[in-house]
Amino acid sequence: MGSSGHGVRLPFTDRAEAGRVLAGRVAALGLIDPLVLALPRGGVPVADEVARRLQVPFDVLVTRKIGCPGQPELGVGAIAEGGEPVFDAELLRRLALTERDLHPTTRRERAELARRVAAYRGDRALPAIKGRDVVVVDDGLATGGTARAALAAVRAEGASRVVLAVPVGAAQTVLELSGDADDVVVLAAPAVFRAVGQWYQHFEQLSDADVLALL
Repeated sequence: MGSSGHGVRLPFTDRAEAGRVLAGRVAALGLIDPLVLALPRGGVPVADEVARRLQVPFDVLVTRKIGCPGQPELGVGAIAEGGEPVFDAELLRRLALTERDLHPTTRRERAELARRVAAYRGDRALPAIKGRDVVVVDDGLATGGTARAALAAVRAEGASRVVLAVPVGAAQTVLELSGDADDVVVLAAPAVFRAVGQWYQHFEQLSDADVLALL
């Protein structure tokens, strides 16, 4: 389990600066032949710095949030390429929803996921995960839904060690996700957390073109 917030000055300047600091922590884990996978779009500039420090290539692991019908902003689950949908069981119970109720939404998100995979990777397959140390990188964790789906997909593909690396995450979410990864590396885990963007001075929206330029 990674440590949080030792001598890290918030807010970070931007995702690249956060990535450079995060890279030092990930390098200290002594991973063997690691594979770095970024959650697009925000995780890509962070992962670029981590991969550079580890001197390995990186790729994207595409995820999609599954929103509540009628309230798409409210994430009730998520799906990662190669994985099955992962739902927030407690939230579904509170909203009196079943996974069956979400089938149409899940279908739509699967289609959008496939479109993004094609946009980012074309005909290339996801790099082989089985038996490798895999570092899943994002720019921050709010509810952690997409990260949970990504970690489950990587685990299902047979990774030997699963590491989640983020510059900043809500303290409660970091705690909840600690069981989903072998190591969680987080630079800061504030207890009061509204949105990932509040912890960055520059937090611009990235386009698919930005992602492709870094890949």
